[in-house]
Amino acid sequence: MSGVAPRIHHEFWRPPATPDEAASVAVNPADLTHVCAGCRTEFMLGARYCYACGRARQTNVVNDHGWIRYFEFHNIKEALGLPTPSLIAFLVGIGCFLAAISLGMIYTVRNFADFQALQLWRMEWLLGAVASFVAGMLLKGTRT
Repeated sequence: MSGVAPRIHHEFWRPPATPDEAASVAVNPADLTHVCAGCRTEFMLGARYCYACGRARQTNVVNDHGWIRYFEFHNIKEALGLPTPSLIAFLVGIGCFLAAISLGMIYTVRNFADFQALQLWRMEWLLGAVASFVAGMLLKGTRT
């Protein structure tokens, strides 16, 4: 094993391919992120910039879903300006409010007892929403 090391003729910082070899190999557009667009040298593993010319590495954005980014937790948090516990309480309150509204669409009233039960469930869901909104306001605290 010790006889293998002296046979290595390239330096550790050189890329595995020369610029001409990298230009001929990189045909697939998905592989173009591994070759510098300016000088056509191959990027080293994990490098953000080309070591030869200093140009920034271009990245292919594959998972850009457009409107879905508005439903990501950190984007909602930034848009509303709420801390995490307060945002969770707010979302629970929204869920309770929607549950109270949707009870009328799910259950049908056949007699007065059904009506009373439905109204009692609505009151419970609305009280849960109010409690969650109050908890969210208390968890928000003051801004400094």
